[in-house]
Amino acid sequence: MKIKVATYNIHKGVSYRSKPRVVALKQAIECFDAELIFLQEVQGQHDRIAALYGEERHGTRHWPTGSQHEFFAGESHQSVYGLNAQYDHGHHGNALLSRYPIQKWTNTDISDHAYEKRGILHSVVETPQGAVHCFVIHLGLFERSRVRQVDALIEAVRLSAPNGEPVIIAGDFNDWRNTLSAKLRKALGVVEVFDEVASRSSLGDLVRTLARRQAAVRPARTFPSALPFFRLDRIYVRGFKVESAEVLHGPLWAKLSDHAPIVATLKLA
Repeated sequence: MKIKVATYNIHKGVSYRSKPRVVALKQAIECFDAELIFLQEVQGQHDRIAALYGEERHGTRHWPTGSQHEFFAGESHQSVYGLNAQYDHGHHGNALLSRYPIQKWTNTDISDHAYEKRGILHSVVETPQGAVHCFVIHLGLFERSRVRQVDALIEAVRLSAPNGEPVIIAGDFNDWRNTLSAKLRKALGVVEVFDEVASRSSLGDLVRTLARRQAAVRPARTFPSALPFFRLDRIYVRGFKVESAEVLHGPLWAKLSDHAPIVATLKLA
């Protein structure tokens, strides 16, 4: 069974000038044609922008009447939302959109300090071939925080999926030096999707032959979306064969968010 998955940090659905991008983002997300969509920086509520753009004008509403994750899900997906950061006029967090039934979900606070609210959104989705554990993650900006947050992630996966069950971990890791991949692979038996795609290439075979060891393949460049340079966004999987992985970038995507999305096609092992 094949599953298409995507991960996308949507920058709260607004541009740097606080202009709404939610309607265009919904259209872009639909283009993924993905069964599972892992979203970060999702605005559950924003009273100020809703007051400015929430009314229908000239037949168009630029801000949804409800939460962003419900708006993005529409009728094709179920959605769950993990609130991380709350403020006077609203809140934001992570979300999962799923074409499969979501059996249960939890949101765990892994904030390392008061100025960066972070969480792990864990959902169990029921596919035709069994349950899959999905973890949406957005790690902190400081390396020490990320190390502690990944330790919390490893513990969460071990507790919820202790017997090698299929796992997908996706999101914005802010791990621009790629210091966390080896730890996750060793602790959880996961692979990053671009590691798998590159390892099947002839160039990857040549590098490993010359080095006489497993080559350390780096994740894809996803930030900033206008000219991706930093490798911040990841999809790690266990129990799947990775058939393809792609970063979507270009003028269209540069207008929607500061991150470029990743889309991967997986086959359940």
